[in-house]
Amino acid sequence: MLALQIEHVGLFMNHLLRQDSFDDFLVSSATITTFTTFTIDGQFRPEFYDTDTITEEEAAGISEESNITWKSIRPFCFQLMKGKRLPLSFQIVLQCPRGQFIPLFTKNELIVDPDNVFGLFLNIQYKNNVLTVTTGSSLKGFSMDRSIDQIWDLNIQGVFSSLGLE
Repeated sequence: MLALQIEHVGLFMNHLLRQDSFDDFLVSSATITTFTTFTIDGQFRPEFYDTDTITEEEAAGISEESNITWKSIRPFCFQLMKGKRLPLSFQIVLQCPRGQFIPLFTKNELIVDPDNVFGLFLNIQYKNNVLTVTTGSSLKGFSMDRSIDQIWDLNIQGVFSSLGLE
């Protein structure tokens, strides 16, 4: 697990809300507090759509997994947070798509059954004018091996570095 306090809040928020930097991530949950608290559970509800008339834009937010993509909900979150006043707080929990597990593990020569990994998470929390990002992993069974955490932490550090978020 890695806990980072983000110094360049504006730059990070620009990547999170205005650019596609995190669009491939799945939304596990989001809570945004402005004049009231908005809670999003991140679960995709296919019954909402008429499958015969689904638009290309709507289809872009549909993943093969049970959660929606950050891309599909980013504009709504941006609308909730934009304005002259900063949110009182927010917490957004993003999850790495399962399809990226195998390439990540293979690239780092980690022998892990992806079916034993529940998720690789990125917890973004803003409270009291402090923005913190925490990484984490969840396995379906107990393991003393923390290699997955180390690989995930290094991957996120690389992503942040490529975005100019040292």
